[in-house]
Amino acid sequence: MTIGVCDDEREIRTYIAEKIRLYDSDINVVLFESGEKLVGYNDKLDILFLDIQMSGTDGIKAAEQLRAKDKSLVIIFVTALTEYVYRAFDVGAFNYILKPIDKVKFYEVLNKAVAYVNNNQEDKAATEENDRVMLIHSHGVHTNVRIDDIVYAEVLNRKVTLHMTDDTYEYYGKLSDLEALAGDSFFRVHRAYLINMKYVRSYNGDSIRLTNGNVQMSKAKYKDFVKAFLRYTVKE
Repeated sequence: MTIGVCDDEREIRTYIAEKIRLYDSDINVVLFESGEKLVGYNDKLDILFLDIQMSGTDGIKAAEQLRAKDKSLVIIFVTALTEYVYRAFDVGAFNYILKPIDKVKFYEVLNKAVAYVNNNQEDKAATEENDRVMLIHSHGVHTNVRIDDIVYAEVLNRKVTLHMTDDTYEYYGKLSDLEALAGDSFFRVHRAYLINMKYVRSYNGDSIRLTNGNVQMSKAKYKDFVKAFLRYTVKE
C-alpha cells in the first residue's frame, strides 16, 4: 500500500509520515511539498493526506486533477479552517483532519481508510477470480469455461472431466495444470480429484460431499484439507 502526504509545511509532512510508519512499517510513504509536485506524480497512490491551503496549486485544485485520473484514490484533507471542509467533499473526500492534528483522531481516520482500501482490493480480487475462464478443447469444439463454476475435476487416463454447476466437459490434459491455474479456492483431495471448496457441503476422513457429487478423500490429504478449508471459510 502506498500513502501520499502533501503539505507545504515540512513539520506537518514529517509528523504525518512518522505516524503512518508507526501504524504499519510496511506502508510506502511518499512526501510532496506542493500541489504541483503531487499532480506531476505518475505512480499509484492508495491514500492521500492533502493540505488544502497551499500556495500555487492548492489542495482542492490538486484533488480535482487527481480525481479526474483516479476515481479510487482515498483523499483525506488536512486543514486548519473548518470552512474549507464543505468544499473538500465536492471532490469526493473520504474524510478530513483539522490542524493541529489530534493523534487519536488521526489514527481513527487512517484505520478506516486502510480498511476501506483493503476491502476494495479484496472485492476486486474476488470479482476477477470469479470472472476467470479457461479454454478447453472438448469433442472437437473449443469452449471457454468459468473456473469458478467448476465444482470438481477428476482425471483418468490423461482425460480430465470437469463437473460444472450446470454441465460436464472432458478434455485431454493434466490435473496438475488445472490445479496450478485454479487458485486457492481449489484443493487436490486425491491424486484423481481436484475440488472447489465453494461447493463443499460436508466431509469426513474418507470422502467429500459436493453440491453435485461425492469424491474420495485421500487419508494423507485429510489434515491439510481441513486446514485449507478452514482458511477458505474464514476468508469468505
